[in-house]
Amino acid sequence: MNIGKYDLKHGLFLAPMAGVSDRSFRDICRRFGAEYTVSEMISAKALCYEQSSKRNNGSSSATAELAEIHTSEMPIAIQLFGREPEFMAKAAEMIENLSYKGCKSDTPPAAIDINMGCPVRKIVGNGEGSALMKEPELAAKIVKAVKHAVSIPVTVKIRAGWDSVTAPEFAKRIEDAGADLICVHARTREQMYLPGINFRAIEETKKAVSVPVVGNGDIYTAQNALEMLDRTGCDGLMIARGALGNPWIFTEIISALEKKDYSPPTQYERIALAEKHLEAMLNDKPERQAAAEAKKHIAWYIKGMNGAAAARASVMTAETAEDISKILKELKQKTTEGEPY
Repeated sequence: MNIGKYDLKHGLFLAPMAGVSDRSFRDICRRFGAEYTVSEMISAKALCYEQSSKRNNGSSSATAELAEIHTSEMPIAIQLFGREPEFMAKAAEMIENLSYKGCKSDTPPAAIDINMGCPVRKIVGNGEGSALMKEPELAAKIVKAVKHAVSIPVTVKIRAGWDSVTAPEFAKRIEDAGADLICVHARTREQMYLPGINFRAIEETKKAVSVPVVGNGDIYTAQNALEMLDRTGCDGLMIARGALGNPWIFTEIISALEKKDYSPPTQYERIALAEKHLEAMLNDKPERQAAAEAKKHIAWYIKGMNGAAAARASVMTAETAEDISKILKELKQKTTEGEPY
């Protein structure tokens, strides 16, 4: 499949996950086979307001930091959320033109992705994220405004619906407004992340539109990926929670698609990658922030290992990155390089 000038051999996407999909994690997933990544979601209104804020001298801001990308990361999309077409369009334009305060990006993104799928209360409470699926007319206006503001592709991430399946007709409406690709999470907002997904929601969406459709939801193994492709006919796969502590899932899926053997990582390899992930975060962020944010990643990497419960408890109460590093070294010393996971 294609997104703009980029060809994706297997159509494997890393999902945007708030507080997770930072540059370090995106880089690691790309190393293991993710062909396309998406940034953490960024508030369009916040980015616009920061341009006129007297407190922001242009040196840096939390919003600008989230939007920072580099050529080595391509193809990557920047995901925006909001409900005002004018703010969404202006933010998208600034991101494409690298013209916002605190911008440290050296390249425009491959696409602007619009979040119409986030189910969390603080987002939908403002009428943003998946709440927009209750307002298809407004959703279409947002897509149209962003499409007119940028020259790069505009993609949209949606859910199966709000409290019932409306994705097919909703997708058709935003396709008509200019969406170049649509990703469907196969649950309604009401379902949140309850077990079980609705394959038919993706299948019917694929039939309703002519643009590429990417399937998302409950992809934890290569078998899950193959089932998603087989049952929905989708053009690509977006991996979210299945990649947490397991970026090897992209390698596993590629191996299955190419009918090649796949060997899962050993315990030793998982711990070694956790160490490298911590190091990458320390190189990218202030020490205290990196240590705090790395804890959840470490817990995901070591889940299920012998001694993981005690190690995880120690990691969560560790005060410094050095403390976390020592815990990982001790755990690694208890295993051997060839020990299976």
